[in-house]
Amino acid sequence: MNHQHIHWLGHASFRIEDGATQIYIDPWKLPTDAPKADVIFITHAHYDHFATEDIAKIRKDGTAFFAPKDVAYQIKGTTIAVTPGEIYNVGELKIKTIPAYNIGKQFHPKANNWVGYVIALSTEQKIYHAGDTDFTPEMRSVVTDFALLPCGGTYTMNGKEAADAANQFKPHTVIPMHWGDIVGSVKDAEELKKIFTGETVIKSPER
Repeated sequence: MNHQHIHWLGHASFRIEDGATQIYIDPWKLPTDAPKADVIFITHAHYDHFATEDIAKIRKDGTAFFAPKDVAYQIKGTTIAVTPGEIYNVGELKIKTIPAYNIGKQFHPKANNWVGYVIALSTEQKIYHAGDTDFTPEMRSVVTDFALLPCGGTYTMNGKEAADAANQFKPHTVIPMHWGDIVGSVKDAEELKKIFTGETVIKSPER
């Protein structure tokens, strides 16, 4: 499945092209010449996911933001405060929020109402960015073509846990993330690839 429109910018940061529409998820450590954003999705409040300096580089008049409530109130402009388990629309995009939280560790409590996003592009292709999460019961019912899954361990799933999750909800393609910066290494991504029965694309960060 073609993935050239999905750009991994390192860690949990992605830029997705939907025709002429530029979509960012958790932009962080962006190059100075990064294209301006039409839509920016923030999964949660941690500095490596909600990075105000990076947002300032790519926002323009009319950039739309999706973010949990504890982040949304800090963003001026067109901002949709999201809660888990809801459906939203912007332009041709259809968005579903999936709860993102830890099980048995406290970095990302369920009570914070932080999220991952399933984004349906204008082509109807679906991309799931899981946010910082463990393998949750809610993840089992995700329907998506691409799954961008954290695999670095410590704060999120490790490679095996991410692969086990993917083998349950069966995306066509997994792109491992949340490795190679702060936590995790390519070994974690390779572990995921070894166990997941679908396609795994290990990208190099574009920075």
